[in-house]
Order: sequence, then structure tokens, then C-alpha cells
Amino acid sequence: MTSSSSPSQDAKRLAHAYPEGLRADALMEEDVAWSYEIDGERDGEQFDRSERAALRRVVGLSTELEDVTEVEYRQLRLERVVLVGVWTTGTAQDADNSLAELAALAETAGAIVLDGVIQRRDKPDAATYIGSGKAAELRDVVLETGADTVICDGELSPGQLIQLEDVVKVKVIDRTALILDIFAQHAKSREGKAQVALAQMQYMLPRLRGWGQSLSRQMGGGRGGLATRGPGETKIETDRRRIREKMAKMRREIAEMKTGREIKRQERRRNKVPSVAIAGYTNAGKSSLLNRLTGAGVLVENALFATLDPTVRRAETPSGRLYTLADTVGFVRHLPHHLVEAFRSTMEEVGDSDLILHVVDGSHPAPEEQLAAVREVIRDVGATDVPEIVVINKADAADPLVLQRLLRVEKRSIAVSARTGRNIDALLALIDDELPRPSVEIEALVPYTHGKLVARAHTEGEVISEEHTAEGTLLKVRVHEELAADLAPYTPVPAV
Repeated sequence: MTSSSSPSQDAKRLAHAYPEGLRADALMEEDVAWSYEIDGERDGEQFDRSERAALRRVVGLSTELEDVTEVEYRQLRLERVVLVGVWTTGTAQDADNSLAELAALAETAGAIVLDGVIQRRDKPDAATYIGSGKAAELRDVVLETGADTVICDGELSPGQLIQLEDVVKVKVIDRTALILDIFAQHAKSREGKAQVALAQMQYMLPRLRGWGQSLSRQMGGGRGGLATRGPGETKIETDRRRIREKMAKMRREIAEMKTGREIKRQERRRNKVPSVAIAGYTNAGKSSLLNRLTGAGVLVENALFATLDPTVRRAETPSGRLYTLADTVGFVRHLPHHLVEAFRSTMEEVGDSDLILHVVDGSHPAPEEQLAAVREVIRDVGATDVPEIVVINKADAADPLVLQRLLRVEKRSIAVSARTGRNIDALLALIDDELPRPSVEIEALVPYTHGKLVARAHTEGEVISEEHTAEGTLLKVRVHEELAADLAPYTPVPAV
């Protein structure tokens, strides 16, 4: 390995080694002509070529337990993993944040993170994701740490998965498989389990492995005569056929569950009850906000994808208007396409709502990235036309400068704390202002014998004033057209 000297020393050496004419040509060489005084401030921090191409370790990712008392609570031996990412765009901090999120996902799935490395490339290697040389270096990291699994921060093709496993000699999974595993652990309802199972089978189908023709399970033809005897269906072909059959069955079951959800949604529409959907990044505090607004009692945990099953609760605005509040599944960067498709029926709660509460974690290092990732999924489910309020949660733990920046950039936003209750009343008032109001304002004197109309005016409309007279209840309300038609016979006749 050759030693390197400073640019100023190289210039002095060249002054003695070259004549005057040749010295000017030599100074045009990149390594010699650069000087800190002239180029340092302009070019910024410089890296050697080998340093730029090397695997760069990301410190602070290890979650290995050292306390014996803490280890005793782990019933099963957890997988010991090494994380690897490819940094193609953005800054080094963006790449570190992405790998830190992968570490949090791995820990949520029940793994111990031993190490994490990042490779700077223009694009992932088509064969081994990080290149053959770096894959060999990754093998050394695996041996050094004693890991039994490698997790890649991206979705690997079946070929990349197989070839990288051949080099590192341990199990390799990608970000998509990791998220699917977390969803499988946390799904509790029948619909949630079916949606996760469908997404897993869609992911698994092109990644099945077999031994080819040597594992034929049936002979073609049987007693069919000449030229009909053959190897028949191989084991991997049988597996693929069975998976396709299960996927078709699962889609039928999800479609039936979707029908039941649609019936409930139509009932709410018939009663003209406005709906509000809570959407946002995973672990942003959506369930905590739902509990704070409605007292729903939904599981709250400092973990990614702690709650998957959607929850719909009835709520009331400060002015007395009823509406429904729906907690949806959390989103994450690079959410697998299989999950978006499988959970489409659940995510339709967002598209069919009258208002979206977009919850973002104000204490996160990159809240703008969370906002962009969630809006990308909202576009996928066709909910771009629904009005949105950005709710910056965890304001009690966030940097005040970050809060000011977000409030300045997001015009319709509010900073709250679901844990302490800060600004929750202001949020309720904002929801009251943003929810669509009934279109018809009417005044009616409803006889006491028609109390149901008065009750409907309270539940389906907005009561401006109410007075009990000798003839009946005098109402001034703002209602939808159907209820306005029912109240029309009782409108007072104007005096001539």
C-alpha cells in the first residue's frame, strides 16, 4: 500500500523534479493541483476513492442485551442480524436514518441487531445487491459478529436473494419480508390475518425454490398409452399451483369482508354522519390520539405497527355534532406494494372519509420524510381530494424549532400532545370547523307528537336554536336535503 503526502509537499517535490515547462503540465494533474487554501472551502470535505467505495459502519444500532435478567424474559432465542443498505440518493444522514428505521423494524420483529453497514453506489448491484467484493466483506462481518441473518434495506429480486445467500452463507431477507413478518405477528382480526396472508403469498410466489425436474411428483399419462408418459408436474410447480389456489380463496374471503364493511359505511352515509380518518406514519401516535379524542381504549405501545386492525369510534364536536373517527394502519417508507394491495379495503376508510387527520411525529429526526411517505400511500388509494389537517403529535418532546418549521410549511396544521393533552381542545374545534356542514338552513315548528324529527335534527343536522312553545318545538337548524323535506310541512307560515 503506497503512502500519501500532502498537496503542498507534492508541489515542492515537483519544483525540483521537473523543469519549468514540464512543471506546469504536471501541476494540471488532479492530485497535485489541489490545495486546501484554494479549493478546500469550495469543494468541502473530500474523501479518498477507496473510502468512498468502502462499506461504512453505522454506529449505535446494536440492540444486543447484556443484562441477564432481561435475557431471561426472552422465551425463544432471537435471531442475530446484520443490516446492510445501499445509499443511492440523498445525504449520508438520510441513509443513516433509513438504516436506523430498519433496525427499529428488526427489533420490533424480535431480532437482535449486531451491526449495520452502508454501501455507496449509483444503483444496487443486479447480482448481489452490494457487489461481489462487498458481499465477501459482508461475509467477514457476519463471521466476526456471529450473526445468523442478513437484512437488506430494500426489496431484493429472487436472483439477488439467492446469490447473496451463496456468498454470506446465512439467511438473507429484505425489508419487505421483514415488514410482512411484523404484520403477521400483530394482525388480530380475521380480516387483518387474511390480508397479511394474501400479501405474504404474493411475495412468496416468485421466490419459491426447488430442485427442478428431479422432484417430479406425478407421471403424465398413467395408462394413457404411447407418448403420454412424462415427468409430469414438478414439486415447485405443485407448490405454485397450491399457492395460487389459496390466493384466489383468500381474495374471495376478503371481498366478502369488504361487503360487510361497505354495508356499515353505507349506513353511516344514510344517516349523514361525517367521518374522520386518522392516517400517519407508524408509531406517530395515532392510537394515542384516538384514545385522547374518544376514550376508545386502543392498545398504545412504543413500537412500530403495534396496532393493525382499524378501529372506528363515535365522537362529538364541541358544538354537539356527531361524527366517526377511524384509526387506520400505519404507513412506513417503501411500504411493500403487496401490503398496499392487500390492505386496500381497509385503507378505503381514508378515501371515503370527509376529513383526514394526518398525524406526524414531531420528535422524529426527519418528520418531512414521514409526511411525504404517507402522502404517497394516500395517493395510491385515491384520497388526494379529501381535506387534510396535519397533526404534529408529541409536541411535548419535539424541538421547538422543528415545530415552528412544520407549522410554517404546513398551512393547515396544529401541534398537539396526545400524552399530555396539549392543544387537544383546539384540535377538536378545528375538526368542527373543517367537517362539512349540512347545506339547507330551515326553521320549523315541530309538534310534540313528532319528537323523532327533533331527535333526527340533533343527530343528523346542526341545531342553531331550539325553543319549546305551546304549539311544539321551534327549531332553527342546518340539515341535509332529505331531512329538510321532512321538516318542510312544519315551517311557520309567514304573516301577511
